[in-house]
Amino acid sequence: MAVTSFKDLVVWQRGISLAKHTYLATSSLPKEEKYGLISQMRRCAVSIPSNIAEGKQRGTKKDFVQFLRISAGSAAELETQIILVSEIYPQSDFTSVSSDLEEVQKMLSTMISKLAISSKPL
Repeated sequence: MAVTSFKDLVVWQRGISLAKHTYLATSSLPKEEKYGLISQMRRCAVSIPSNIAEGKQRGTKKDFVQFLRISAGSAAELETQIILVSEIYPQSDFTSVSSDLEEVQKMLSTMISKLAISSKPL
């Protein structure tokens, strides 16, 4: 199947799932985290599929790879925040978020590597 839209990309679809799971998991955190960890984690999670979409839409391989790298950076931020929230609020469950995140990180890494060395245009 040809990729005609960013919505066809499995990594984008998994990124959307990651964002949804992040919203659900952060809703169980204490209200005093509304403008702290909750906000930051949600923004990172939304940034991942958003940057994949923007990069794909730009139409050049160079831009796409750059936006995939930005997504990977947001994923690393989210990973750090999950570690922190798990230490501060050990009763919270971020298992699903961590699982989704690991999958997305692997996919981003693979895509970046393959696109960076490929001579084929998007």
